[in-house]
Amino acid sequence: MAMGVMAVAFNFKDVAEDEFHDWYDTEHLPERRRLNGFVTLQRWIGIEDPKVAVATYDLATPEVLESSAYRAISGENLSPWSKRVVARCQRIVRFEGEQLLPGDKSAPSDAAALLLVGMNVSPEAEQEFNRWYNEEHLPALASVPGVLCARRFRGTRSPLKYLALYHLSSPQVCGSTTWKQAVETPWTRRMHEHVRDRLRIVCNAYRREA
Repeated sequence: MAMGVMAVAFNFKDVAEDEFHDWYDTEHLPERRRLNGFVTLQRWIGIEDPKVAVATYDLATPEVLESSAYRAISGENLSPWSKRVVARCQRIVRFEGEQLLPGDKSAPSDAAALLLVGMNVSPEAEQEFNRWYNEEHLPALASVPGVLCARRFRGTRSPLKYLALYHLSSPQVCGSTTWKQAVETPWTRRMHEHVRDRLRIVCNAYRREA
């Protein structure tokens, strides 16, 4: 069975920064780390807007999010602290999905940066879109120096049908000449005409201050 993923992005500009990070670090993530099926939990901070926070969760299967253990700490069962913080944040995206490529590879632990790209695609081009992503686009970007891991996912319950996560040695990797050469192909340009609702966030790895 395919691995699952959950990726959540918030703008927390209306929450005190120390409270937001305390909530995430001392309650929200520890609750999830204790659950079976949560494999890797990582936090990221947007580069263009440091009030954008991203959390990525590798799951043993997408069905982990349907378990009674997870439902007991999510949705209507969020803690009072979680409800208070989340109500004051602007949710940018919540993506739940299954991993398409590459196999069951999970996120590396040493990435300094993350590129998150989500999108929908025109139905008439979806078959070719998946061929392009699987045969050209993801392999080309995975081979760029500084790309530690390149993965793509299909949504199971999300406003975006597809998501790609690129773990990087630095945020400059996705602006490098080699990266640009990998994405500037005729097939890529043709597929971009069919992409809808594109979301792109470049992040630094979050490191809690001592």
